[in-house]
Amino acid sequence: MAVKDYIRERFLPHIWCPGCGHGTVMSGLIRAVEQLGINKNDMVMVSGIGCSARISGYLDFHTLHTIHGRALAFATGVKLSKPDLNCIVPMGDGDALAIGGNHFIHAARRNIDITAIVMNNRIYGMTGGQFSPLSGIGVNATTAPYLNIDNAFDVVKLAKAAGATFVARTTTYHAKQITDLIMQAITHKGFSVVEILSQCPTHFGRKNKEGSAVDMMKRYREITTPIGSKKKKENPDLIERGIFVQENNPEYCIEYDKIIKKAMKG
Repeated sequence: MAVKDYIRERFLPHIWCPGCGHGTVMSGLIRAVEQLGINKNDMVMVSGIGCSARISGYLDFHTLHTIHGRALAFATGVKLSKPDLNCIVPMGDGDALAIGGNHFIHAARRNIDITAIVMNNRIYGMTGGQFSPLSGIGVNATTAPYLNIDNAFDVVKLAKAAGATFVARTTTYHAKQITDLIMQAITHKGFSVVEILSQCPTHFGRKNKEGSAVDMMKRYREITTPIGSKKKKENPDLIERGIFVQENNPEYCIEYDKIIKKAMKG
């Protein structure tokens, strides 16, 4: 299938702000599915609420546009009922780790075969620029006019601690790496988390004087480095990119099917 075959062209042009990084994420996701040669009828996408959730409207997969923070709960039900489908859940940082935080850690704990894509723009973009659990200390937001004092989650550390068996991070500046990591996440048998730093020039950029979308993307190049690089040793504050966890542990749907078979025999 061609790339355009995965898109619902009737819903374009998209409604994202000019310079939003989510379009780059969607492009990387489409290219990953296309390069894997997966039939769109074998894909299901479940999204919640927020700028990131709009992806489910633009892609011609089986899709569920659900409620804020609950996408992983819905996706768990879908995956248990249709385990052969490739299940992808695009989420924003607030969607995934604020109201959706409990679902996130338990989906990881179960190691259910779902690919969670966390688009981290460090802000609630759709609802007006409120700070999120990933904004971090010193960030300016509409709900933090005198700067945010809340510590931020580290998505990678949280996913690892909760039991996710594939954990990776990249940025919208590193577009080719987005495709590569999503390809590996989809083919991994277990709960996969791909965090993608994604710029929000409309709210985060303006509030924090980070310049244009291009300026924000260039900053991703400057503040990130591959895992274990010499730069990281010289500057511990740099954010690492790449694959942090890749393990083969029992997958939840497979184990659940074994329980059903035992019960049927009993």
